[in-house]
Amino acid sequence: MPGAPDRGPAPDRRAAPDRRAESRRDPVRTTAFRAITAVTGDGAYANLIGSELIADAGLTGRDAALATELINGTCRGLGSYELIIEEASGRPVDQLDPDVVDLLCLGAHQLLAMRIPSHAAISTSVDLAREHIGHRVTGLVNAVLRKIDQRSLDQWLETLSSKEDPLGALAVRTQHPRWIAEAVTERLGVGPDEPEATEALLADNRAPAPVLVARPGLVTVEELVAAGAEPGGPSPLQATWHGNPGDLAAVRDGRAGVQDPGSQLVALALARATAPDGPWLDLCAGPGGKAALLAALAAEQGTRLLAAERAPHRARLVAQAVRAITPRPVVVTADGTRPAWQPASMARVLADVPCSGLGALRRRPESRWRHQPEDVTELAPLQRALLHSALDAVRPGGVVAYVTCSPHRAETVEVVADVLAMRADVSVEPAAPLLPEVEDAADGEFVQLWPHRHSTDGMFLALLRRT
Repeated sequence: MPGAPDRGPAPDRRAAPDRRAESRRDPVRTTAFRAITAVTGDGAYANLIGSELIADAGLTGRDAALATELINGTCRGLGSYELIIEEASGRPVDQLDPDVVDLLCLGAHQLLAMRIPSHAAISTSVDLAREHIGHRVTGLVNAVLRKIDQRSLDQWLETLSSKEDPLGALAVRTQHPRWIAEAVTERLGVGPDEPEATEALLADNRAPAPVLVARPGLVTVEELVAAGAEPGGPSPLQATWHGNPGDLAAVRDGRAGVQDPGSQLVALALARATAPDGPWLDLCAGPGGKAALLAALAAEQGTRLLAAERAPHRARLVAQAVRAITPRPVVVTADGTRPAWQPASMARVLADVPCSGLGALRRRPESRWRHQPEDVTELAPLQRALLHSALDAVRPGGVVAYVTCSPHRAETVEVVADVLAMRADVSVEPAAPLLPEVEDAADGEFVQLWPHRHSTDGMFLALLRRT
């Protein structure tokens, strides 16, 4: 499955009818539909636009939870639902109105992946079609959804799979583009027919609960638990929160944050590595989660963090994230490939480089269909340049953590290998011994975390020492 079919240019949504009165009839599905059209037509991020529209509609409690699942679940299965729509309608999706495709995907998700009665899923979809697109498409929406309802999701995916193409069948079964299924199985070293291949890809389809990080010196895990969080997990600094993290005073004032345990662990590994005294550097600090944790860890060791971020708006987010740390980290707007600091001046450097984000698909439901293999290729020169810059910034004996939220070989081991081949002043530091909290994470001398093994994002970590 190559990915979501190309729908052509995005429609002009400026002429859409006023939805304020219409949304009162079914505010939850109206909100979900508006979010999905923003994702597919305007390039919005599902989590951001979903939160914004849910707040605008005044949805709370069960209604907000239902709208969130409708948005995220539909976006997560977009490519698969579009293939099902093509099969059920007998025509390619690029021959249908894009809004109709979005509405059919929303209806398909309700029919195939949620406990919503068929009559309710179909009738509300027809109502949405009438109100937001026009009466002319209601018959099509009704007919296609009734045909989709004749089979279960597993039956549809089985129909779309080919036994002669195990990798393609794995991609269809797990609702991923083929190239991502290939990258994951290759990295795991398993065949497409092996159970772990399915397990690893299905882990991307389970949205995690918000995980908090207790920033050292500011708040403890025990204090978060006393406030209602749930203890436990791979990171010794984590606690799980069920609900809105903004309800916690510690989050509001910056003593705690929302951060995946994988991100916590790679920061801890860098702080635990042996290194000389001196300042620390976060080379690509936005939006600031790792910078805040590193700054707190640096303060415990009696030093200070310099956080660099190229984009001014993201640099402002970093400054907000680190506001509770004393001494206050220095935040600069700077390109990591054009250093604003002296060479060989840092003791520890985090190079959390831009990547495809394939390790965080469970948090970014639409991104699996939005990315293409070319994206990985295009990022390769920047990743190598940033790693070289990080190594130039660290003093002899200092250590660099090269981190990506992706397991793809082209963004992880191949980047490190290429940089090492060009430098005689760098050695690899085994990373797994610094993270005894997680088992089965060693990838040679590196660390590769996996959602299905470690309940973290798919973080890669290489520790490199400047000799």
